[in-house]
Amino acid sequence: MERATCLVVDDEPRLRQALVRVLEKDGYVCHEAGTGLEALDVLAETPISLILSDLRMPGMDGVQLLKAVRQRYPDIAMVMISAVDDVDTAVSCLADGAMDYLPKPCHLEEVRHRLRQALEKRKLLMESREYKDTLERRVTEQGRRLESLFFTSIQSLADALEAKDRYTRGHSGRVSYYASLIARELALPADDIWQVALGGHVHDIGKIGVRESVLNKPGRLTDDEYEHIMTHTMVGWRILAPLLNDTPKALNIVRWHHERIDGRGGPDRLAGDHIPLEARIAAVADSFDAMTSRRPYRPGFWLPLETAVKELRTHRGTQWDGPVIDAFLNVVENDGVDWDKMNRTMDGDLGEGWPHARKTTA
Repeated sequence: MERATCLVVDDEPRLRQALVRVLEKDGYVCHEAGTGLEALDVLAETPISLILSDLRMPGMDGVQLLKAVRQRYPDIAMVMISAVDDVDTAVSCLADGAMDYLPKPCHLEEVRHRLRQALEKRKLLMESREYKDTLERRVTEQGRRLESLFFTSIQSLADALEAKDRYTRGHSGRVSYYASLIARELALPADDIWQVALGGHVHDIGKIGVRESVLNKPGRLTDDEYEHIMTHTMVGWRILAPLLNDTPKALNIVRWHHERIDGRGGPDRLAGDHIPLEARIAAVADSFDAMTSRRPYRPGFWLPLETAVKELRTHRGTQWDGPVIDAFLNVVENDGVDWDKMNRTMDGDLGEGWPHARKTTA
């Protein structure tokens, strides 16, 4: 068993040495100091478990030493001794972090007993703190695992949707990517960028409730079919509301990514700044990907990049938020999009024609 190290601090050499002899016989490894400053010098060089310190000393007294030790070496147990048997002083020392307080003259058996108690208290406090730290670490790790499993489940929902609709395979990932680029360009906080990316991944979850005959219908939708497909925003919001209560910006994207700046969108016909910024960002990302990828209602496969950019500019301030459009086009025009990565998320390679080879955005 490791022997406890004790530092005896007292300006009376004879008393100090007598205490050291007694403690060494009890198995302590002892060190001495005649003042508080000398004690700090010893502590700077030597690991100490326990300090037995006089209260009244020249220079730095015991109270000052106690406060310095508590601040610098919080794991050390301190027991104070004093020739002044004063209750207020004792209470003050205990309040400052001393483990115990002994009046002089000291009875050796009492000293032994109190020091053993102080070491036991120290051990319990250190074990309690270690347990708390370990528990907090385990709770944190468990939280991360649960969060990972949760978002894996969310992604599985998105994958299930894309398996149902062959035309949107990879769509949620691309929307998430474009939206996060816009959020970074707008210098949003890191957590907001993360929520925007999450919202992009799950924004179309509600299409699980849309009839496949409508979802994959070639050509233009009827008014009733369009109204049916647009219910996916509220369906998705209802599905995810209990799951995304800690990520409200992601949930906002699910509900409001089809709102328009002019108030003619849905489901709530919000307009302008009443539409949350994250939803305005997702709306641009969603629309851009819809224009530049395959859709059953469009005769051709996809629109060239310059055509999609022209469409964004034409409806800037009416369908889409102006500053969000500007941020996205700034990213596009400064080669901030990994087009090869986006190409790989399509159902098959679209070749060099999609869409970066046709980039004429100037």
